[in-house]
Amino acid sequence: MDPETFIPGLDLAESFYRAAVRPILDAHYPGLVHSAALLGYGSEVLGYDTPRSMDHEWAPRGLLFLSEADEAAHGAAIIELLGRELPHAFRGLPVDLVRSSPTANAVMTRVAEGPVQHRVQAVTVAGFCRWQLGHDPRPAMAVVDWLVVPQQRLLGVTAGRVFHDGLGELGPLRQSLHYYPDDVWMAILAAQWRRIDQEEPFMARCGDVGDELGSRIVAARQTRELMRLCFLIERRYWPYTKWFGTAFARLACAERIGRHLSAALAGESWPERERALSEAYSVAAELHNALGITPPIETVVSPFHGRPYLVIHSGRFVDALRERIADPLLREVAMTGCVDQFVDSTDVLSYTARYARLRSFFRLG
Repeated sequence: MDPETFIPGLDLAESFYRAAVRPILDAHYPGLVHSAALLGYGSEVLGYDTPRSMDHEWAPRGLLFLSEADEAAHGAAIIELLGRELPHAFRGLPVDLVRSSPTANAVMTRVAEGPVQHRVQAVTVAGFCRWQLGHDPRPAMAVVDWLVVPQQRLLGVTAGRVFHDGLGELGPLRQSLHYYPDDVWMAILAAQWRRIDQEEPFMARCGDVGDELGSRIVAARQTRELMRLCFLIERRYWPYTKWFGTAFARLACAERIGRHLSAALAGESWPERERALSEAYSVAAELHNALGITPPIETVVSPFHGRPYLVIHSGRFVDALRERIADPLLREVAMTGCVDQFVDSTDVLSYTARYARLRSFFRLG
């Protein structure tokens, strides 16, 4: 597709709903109570789409939320109606999303006639939640659900845009999932410091024995863990790998700590990487102290148990945070973390049925 025709997906979806979808609903189902939004999957839901995104699974699209009764009575008929009456093109872009084979990605395709192969879906709020999160979190998320649902899936509900909320359900849902409750947040924050603590001296130790590749790998791992820590400090969900760096760059602390992280990755020797990581550790410690959730903790690096490797001694932050947590389960979680912190498989984190099995990890049924 011509990059000059690019319209950010959220803007396109809202315009499509207001100019094309809503008039058809009003004409055929006057007074139908519904909500409309673009939530769930897709780079455009996060606001990160570019002209490159237009090459697959991208088009004017959206979700129509209906009540349970209306979805059962009219959902299929509304989707069929839209197929008959929607235009094949909108704002110069094809509306039809066509697959060349059952396993191929759907691609915007210019079609001249016949039913429009649109990507407007009729759903209930409960059904969307079950698909996106694995369960309906209303009236409230249980502790284990906060720990098991990946952050990308939570972003699929809290990011995106609501165009109309006639049902009055999407606003409260999104607000309730805006971020972790304080006690869960502190446990996950402690677990992130624990991740840093586990490998703090290894970058220098690898370099000290001549393992340059190993030293670089550890530096990269610590960089990722510090970036994740920054998301937690600013109470922002982190997205999956493709958009992780993009989202990090938009954090308030990114400029302050990011230059040290970039220097750590660019360092030509392990002492250079150690200096850069030391600066990053100190900034992270200062950011933690600014939260005011634990007594102030020393922010200057020092040698690791008498060895000449400089670390921030992250275990101190873990211990201080665990002191604030009364729930025995969350005190234990503070040593392991939520699903994003101990599972690194896309084929687990992307499928509700698979990550839901991890409920047993937290010893809850």
